[in-house]
Amino acid sequence: MNFDFAKIPFDQAYKLVVSTVVPRPVAWVVTKDKDGVVNAAPYSFFNAFSDNPVVVGFGCGPRAPGALKDTVANIEATGQFVVNMVSADLAEKMNITAVDFPPGVSEITEAGLSTAPSTKVAVPRIAESPVALECEIFQFVPAGRHIIVLGKVVGMYVQDDCVMDPAKYYIDTPKLSLVGRMHGRGWYARTTDRIEIPRIDLDEWEARKKKG
Repeated sequence: MNFDFAKIPFDQAYKLVVSTVVPRPVAWVVTKDKDGVVNAAPYSFFNAFSDNPVVVGFGCGPRAPGALKDTVANIEATGQFVVNMVSADLAEKMNITAVDFPPGVSEITEAGLSTAPSTKVAVPRIAESPVALECEIFQFVPAGRHIIVLGKVVGMYVQDDCVMDPAKYYIDTPKLSLVGRMHGRGWYARTTDRIEIPRIDLDEWEARKKKG
């Protein structure tokens, strides 16, 4: 069945896309406002987009018509943020930080989490998270009601027991036990269920074709 996005409501088009573009990694974004108040919020419009410089990005919707969410407002004010990755054992706490708490309430405290200092930016990371990407703003890209926030990664923390070989920068990805966002409200997937499909180079492909 084909869907013409020019002929259906935007919210239904959105539902079709987020039901099929899965799993999506979760950016658990920590920011700090100009007064030093720390904010944490999860975003599932997130991925990595460039290798040199290393750039990651996430899409942030509005809090209310014409108003920025704290995350974007804080990044505009300070130019920095930290993307924390979500392990399966932290998924429930991540979900708590998505609650629309009133101003002045710490999502990190409400979720029973703690922070640790970053090494390259003034914004702290979530201490319990196995991975944290320290970012400086690279670009804001307006996209309808959303703002796509692109950040240059300037530093990274990985939990010690998940680093297989620091000299070769090998990470034990399965041990991170990360989760990804699935369809609908509240559905997630574990990234520990995986399949291996080795990359095929051209010579190998031509050899396979000759064998029939």
